[in-house]
Amino acid sequence: MALYNRVEGRVLKEKMRATPEKRVTISFYRYHHILQPQEFRDQLYREFDAIGVLGRIYIANEGINAQISVPENNLETFRSKLYSIDWLHGVRLNIAVQDDGRSFFKLKILVRKKIVADGLDDSSFDVTNSGVHVDAATFNKLMDDPNTVMIDMRNHYESEVGHFKGAICPDVDTFREELQVAEDLMKDQKNKNLLMYCTGGIRCEKASAWMKHKGFKNVFQLNGGIIKYAQEVKEQGLENKFIGKNFVFDERLGERITDDIIAVCHQCGKPCDDHTNCKNDGCHLLFIQCTECAAKYNQCCSDECKEIITLPEDQQREIRKGINKGRQVFKKSRSEKIQFRK
Repeated sequence: MALYNRVEGRVLKEKMRATPEKRVTISFYRYHHILQPQEFRDQLYREFDAIGVLGRIYIANEGINAQISVPENNLETFRSKLYSIDWLHGVRLNIAVQDDGRSFFKLKILVRKKIVADGLDDSSFDVTNSGVHVDAATFNKLMDDPNTVMIDMRNHYESEVGHFKGAICPDVDTFREELQVAEDLMKDQKNKNLLMYCTGGIRCEKASAWMKHKGFKNVFQLNGGIIKYAQEVKEQGLENKFIGKNFVFDERLGERITDDIIAVCHQCGKPCDDHTNCKNDGCHLLFIQCTECAAKYNQCCSDECKEIITLPEDQQREIRKGINKGRQVFKKSRSEKIQFRK
């Protein structure tokens, strides 16, 4: 059995669009010392591929971080297989708030050095000594406490489309930068309540442990992140203090929490919070684009990219040959921002 899916992505996407199969989008994580991550990865691939699981899973010596989709009719089988792994038994599964079943189109399980790139030396502090996990009701109460400082532990392009009212949203590209900003911001406020949140909780797990290591006394983190919060406020009839969209790292690029649109199209300035990737394979800039600009630029970020995608595929490959731009993200608020090409 092949332990990788080698079918071209475009073919898999078309297959996904054509199937009527109902799927459930799930995320989960757990920090745990894995002695043989490659062996565990291969075992997981065999079992998940057999029941139609799609998505992206990172395995490292420190644990697992997964964003996946599961066929609805195999959900209980998936849960049973996952919970049969002793250290994953009972792990919290975050179910997507807004799900069309098209979040992923292939299964990709990768072995990495870390399940979240944080730039920290884990041997220098106790990563299990994390902050107090709080539910939606407690989170709301802490938000109202004047002695609380709340920090969004996500990247700028995530908080741009949605965040909690009153949260500090650092203008950063990476989680590594976020940790330093949070530490610097709170250095003279170590006795205040430090309230942290992220998408599903994994970044706060590490961040809260780091802040406690740095001497912060009252560190709290939103249990299950924004995903769990949205479900709890709805189920319990609580005030929803999150506004806008929750950015997600899959094909959807966002799930709506409230009807508020707090961002604008990066091309025309019209109110919009729909992220997209430039259609030019040599660019793939992540940016916000309204439907009118998507039509005008043929889902591209610029006239240049719009022209490139009209060329034959071999010419497009020649243009992007040898160029590795890394992750391109539009950032409007800094001087060294990535500019749309004219």
